Amino acid sequence: MSSSLQTEEASGKRLAALALAALGVVYGDIGTSPLYAVKEVFAGNHPIPVSQANVYGSLSLFFWALIIIVSVKYVHFVLRADNRGEGGIMALIALALRDTRNRPREARAIMIIGILGAAMFYGDGMVTPAISVLSAVEGLEVGAPALHPFVIPITLAVLFALFLLQRHGTALVGAFFGPVMVIWFSVLAVLGAVNIVAHPEIIAALSPLHGIAFLRDNPTLALFAMGNVVLAVTGAEALYADMGHFGRKPISRVWFAFVLPALVLNYFGQGALILTDPATAENPFYHLAPDWALYPLIGLATVATVIASQAVISGAFSVTRQAMQLGFVPRMEVQHTSEKEQGQIYLPAVNWGLMLAVMILVLGFRSSNNLAAAYGIAVTGDMVITSLLAVVVAARVAKWGWPKAIAVFSCFLVVELIFLAANVLKIPDGGWFPLVAGMLVFLLMTTWKRGRDLLSARLAGERLDLGMFLESLAASMPTRVAGTAVFLNADPNGVPHALLHNLMHNKVVHERVVLLSVQFFDVPYVPDIDRVEARQLRDNFWSVIVQYGFKDEPDIPHALAMCADAGLEFNSLDTSYFIGRETLIPRLNSEMAFWREKIFVAMFRNGGSATAFFNIPSNRVVELGTQVVL
Repeated sequence: MSSSLQTEEASGKRLAALALAALGVVYGDIGTSPLYAVKEVFAGNHPIPVSQANVYGSLSLFFWALIIIVSVKYVHFVLRADNRGEGGIMALIALALRDTRNRPREARAIMIIGILGAAMFYGDGMVTPAISVLSAVEGLEVGAPALHPFVIPITLAVLFALFLLQRHGTALVGAFFGPVMVIWFSVLAVLGAVNIVAHPEIIAALSPLHGIAFLRDNPTLALFAMGNVVLAVTGAEALYADMGHFGRKPISRVWFAFVLPALVLNYFGQGALILTDPATAENPFYHLAPDWALYPLIGLATVATVIASQAVISGAFSVTRQAMQLGFVPRMEVQHTSEKEQGQIYLPAVNWGLMLAVMILVLGFRSSNNLAAAYGIAVTGDMVITSLLAVVVAARVAKWGWPKAIAVFSCFLVVELIFLAANVLKIPDGGWFPLVAGMLVFLLMTTWKRGRDLLSARLAGERLDLGMFLESLAASMPTRVAGTAVFLNADPNGVPHALLHNLMHNKVVHERVVLLSVQFFDVPYVPDIDRVEARQLRDNFWSVIVQYGFKDEPDIPHALAMCADAGLEFNSLDTSYFIGRETLIPRLNSEMAFWREKIFVAMFRNGGSATAFFNIPSNRVVELGTQVVL
């Protein structure tokens, strides 16, 4: 049973617990948007004048962006596009690629679009911690402008502590996420409601007519405003990415019952305050609070932004692992931070690389106003790509057909493309950063994917047929030595190069030889009953195929222990693992540009070892090298 079905049946206390957990993990990013979204409209790098029509129009756009993009697109439609209960960009790519085996051009286009979406996710992940924590700490300037020089150092210290703690896992901290976010959203609602009561006519901005009139009467101003309105829906992707942890029902329930009302109340409260005192537009969120509550609010906001950043960092770990197992990035070290939850992982390379990027952003942009320009374009790019992939999934997988799928998602694409066009104007102000970062990630991911395909083709060209090899071996069997030899083999029907090299140099064959192939599928998990397929060939040679989903934890010794039912039992002290180690040599006039070959070779050389990735005991491994000309 998929996790989505399990959670759909959850009710009562179980549903409440899942909803509380989802509140802490899923809604941290979108829940901290009130810190800077309204401020950017009226006091950002491209501010619009404070007037009743502009405030009403902007608030109307905020409200309907939350309804159209989050409530309708993500909660109602996209959350239904689950890959056996799992969501996120990698799950969406896997769904869109189904049944495209006979349509290579379509598969290639889907893969390129999907990789671009993943690249934009990393760009978003770099900006989120920087702008969230920086906007929270900037509250100090509201109470004491003399503290301005300390904003950057305090922000860097908070971020460093956050990334430093990642290796310890999120289990202990995660227990506090939900309750803290309950307090946070409650404070958002109360602060907003108090100011709405003082200016109740602001409720009229709920009407879409104010937003339409604003767009019609002030097209230039409205375009700049739309570039900042999108900040209200940052974090919407997290609803889909974390669906596998909580299920659709808890995520949607907590959105409509708690998060959406709190956000709307706070945004409208800020609008009411700005109309009452236009000077508060410099930082309307913190001006909502009375003087005595300012510093406690800054503390709470800092904790909330750390939670939002934690969710993004954890998401980067998960997406990287999924991309690794689908063949889009090289193998890298994965540490498990929980004995109970296999999804709680820590990738040192991703953690420190992300921290470096975030620190550079804070030092380079120095204010949340400047970072807001960098934020919007990554978010809107991600949303557009999700909509494009969702059209394919709805048409093919959900069997809607192309006309219905295009008609439904075109409504969202029109809004998102307007957001994207508005954010293009902010490229000179900082929007270039996520584009450059995203393009760099895109280049690396596509280079790795293309390079792996090229390497596989080269190795396949040198492949010996397994059946013919066993027949020739039986005709002149070399000396057999005691023990079991396990050879990792990419092609179940071919002879692994490590076996050929061992035979060539050592001129012996173990008394039992296991040819092990590992296959990854575009599903989150493979059930244990389908994990291994073992069959005996001849002369005590065995073929074993181990199958994993893109969220499974590869563990070869554990998988081999499951072969006992097929009559293949392993003694760990009597088993040696033979792994081929290729040395790649780039060449001119290859199918891939020479400079990209050089990048691929560098990535291949610095990638993680198969030993660690497959959890093979390092003291039982023998590596045999070969040279491959690309």
